[in-house]
Amino acid sequence: MAARPSRDIGFAEPPQRRTIRETFARVSCMSSTSPNQRIAVVGLGSMGYGMASSLKRAGHTVTGCDVSADAVARFVNDGGAGARTPAEAAREADIVVSVVVNAAQTEAILFGKDGAAETMPNDSVFVSSATMDPDVARRLAKQLEESGRHYLDAPISGGAQRAAQGELTILASGSPAAFAKARPALDAMAAKLYELGDAAGQGAAFKMINQLLAGVHIAAASEAMAFAAKQGLDIRKVYEVITASAGNSWMFENRMPHVLDGDYTPRSAVEIFVKDLGIIQDMARTARFPVPVSAAALQMFLMTSAAGMGRDDDASVARMYAQVTGVKLPGDK
Repeated sequence: MAARPSRDIGFAEPPQRRTIRETFARVSCMSSTSPNQRIAVVGLGSMGYGMASSLKRAGHTVTGCDVSADAVARFVNDGGAGARTPAEAAREADIVVSVVVNAAQTEAILFGKDGAAETMPNDSVFVSSATMDPDVARRLAKQLEESGRHYLDAPISGGAQRAAQGELTILASGSPAAFAKARPALDAMAAKLYELGDAAGQGAAFKMINQLLAGVHIAAASEAMAFAAKQGLDIRKVYEVITASAGNSWMFENRMPHVLDGDYTPRSAVEIFVKDLGIIQDMARTARFPVPVSAAALQMFLMTSAAGMGRDDDASVARMYAQVTGVKLPGDK
């Protein structure tokens, strides 16, 4: 069933690029929720903190929870409420937004000790933002929905700055009831929302296709930039030429300035793509589908992590190429 996106929401892309966006149409009854909701945000990292701030700015009552007491204290100082555990944060919440790295952390937040499922009210909704295998999303959704709560599979894209501005892309799937309950939070956090199906797993699958391309593009961009340096080219001029040419990609344009500046402060870490490209390999093996290009990209991220750069920016793949080949990049000593 094809329709327009719920709002003007999508992956970051050059303004001239047109996309065909497929989504399930909104159900008219979805606007029945109160505009002011009690919302718990579990995970106050660079993305989660921005999302919690956007929710608070939209007028919702927001409680933040994180393993870092400093992150919770910061959110409280900024006018939010704080909680020590997911169970405490979720008590009386209409919406619980989980902003963690992977499926294991999501499951722990829901069903582990002091997990949100212990205290979430009946008919509340859990919004899962982690990138994970679609089969795991379906399993978690089934387990939660059997208890009378809703699960929205809603991975995110856009980075910390867009999270803070309430301008994320959200790729969501779930029941009409889950969308209805989560709508106030989605509206506050997203500039582009794709409604991709009526059951969990579809959002996760769409996100994995995005991550396949993103990881391959970063690895290819890093390879090209290091190879250009090996040729003795002015890599700033290379950046200028490529971003105006057919070989450009959004990841080349976004990540290669980190290489030019010699700044590998993590915006998105190498380990993220070790995880995500690994999930893609698992999915592909199960489906008996060959993915040799993403497999090669995974090896580059693994090599970069093994070289001690796993927590650095994912553009560090270029540094790994430089170390292996003796190339000097900006910032090298």
